[in-house]
Amino acid sequence: MDEEPRFSRRRLLAGAATGLSAAVAGCALGAPQSREESPSGSDSFPDEFDRPGENPGQPEANGGLSDVYEEVVDSVSAVRIETGEGTAGGTAWVYDDSENYLVTNEHVVRDADDPFIWFNENGWREAAVVGKDFYSDLAVVEVLDGMPETATELPFVEEPVPVGTEVVVIGNPFRLTGSFTTGVVSGRNRNIDLSDRAFSIADGIQTDAAVNSGNSGGPLLTPDQRVAGVINSGIVQGNNVGFAISARMAREVIPKLIEDGEYRHSRMGVLLRDVTPSIIEANNLSKTWGVYVARAQEGTAADGVLQGSEEEERTVRGRPVEIGGDVIIELSNDGVTWATPTTERLSAFLALHTRPGDTIDVTVLRNGREQTVELTLTSREGVAER
Repeated sequence: MDEEPRFSRRRLLAGAATGLSAAVAGCALGAPQSREESPSGSDSFPDEFDRPGENPGQPEANGGLSDVYEEVVDSVSAVRIETGEGTAGGTAWVYDDSENYLVTNEHVVRDADDPFIWFNENGWREAAVVGKDFYSDLAVVEVLDGMPETATELPFVEEPVPVGTEVVVIGNPFRLTGSFTTGVVSGRNRNIDLSDRAFSIADGIQTDAAVNSGNSGGPLLTPDQRVAGVINSGIVQGNNVGFAISARMAREVIPKLIEDGEYRHSRMGVLLRDVTPSIIEANNLSKTWGVYVARAQEGTAADGVLQGSEEEERTVRGRPVEIGGDVIIELSNDGVTWATPTTERLSAFLALHTRPGDTIDVTVLRNGREQTVELTLTSREGVAER
């Protein structure tokens, strides 16, 4: 039986990560550079642009997903970095067509503040990095001489997408410009662990749509033609496991990158582990879930507020297991309360519902009893690379 197309061509324009080691789906070269003066572009780069002529014999869209591709592809660009160390690249997409802002990944533009942007309409244009955030792997770039009219902005989804939602990915894997793949949302609330960072990106979206090197920064689009996430990475040792930074996270970070050039993330100052069967037995826990505090880091907000493991351990099934640490079962801030059965849920709460300086309520199991303590969050400082 034939079905109506699930992606509407016109609506698309109008509307428009779990403990595994992930590899970013773009390329980076070396140390970041700093921009001390306002971007103006090169005097030797053209400031007027025309459209290449149409080649005869090209296939035309014939409905359904091919219509989607034809409309969206002009809102998705290739990013190219050129330095003395070599070239690198990724993908970006139009966030605000009135201000010429595009969104991509931080790791795509980490090595230079003056990337080049490729539009199908009229080739390469100069751009400048407006702001970037290492901790969320998000960045905003501005096209200096304006964008083609066909490059229209793609809005975010208004609500988190459920597992099973059909999605498409548009990007430039292996410099194959304008590639288009499909899949579904395979998981939510993932912690995206990247090989070059000593921390996770919270609230990630997992997808089985193909994600490869060069896809980084591209949009993950839903059936109602909105951006559900910003493609970030794929699992090197797995098949059909890719990740995107959620629209919820991006909506928090991107406006601050435009306004301030940076974003401040909350920090508790603890080393955490998911509760496991061995931790339950070793600590005689009354709950079968939660987030175990292995260590409250000295000199942080958690020092003296949350309780980490004791020096001694207990043997369970022939293995030493930490004991004595708090088990976090709930977080609350400003009227929002989340249960924390896993570190993924705890990280998502901190990322989406707190800011540095907030004093939050932390409900823990301590020495067999449930109690609530207050913890004032600080800010992550510096760049934490492995």
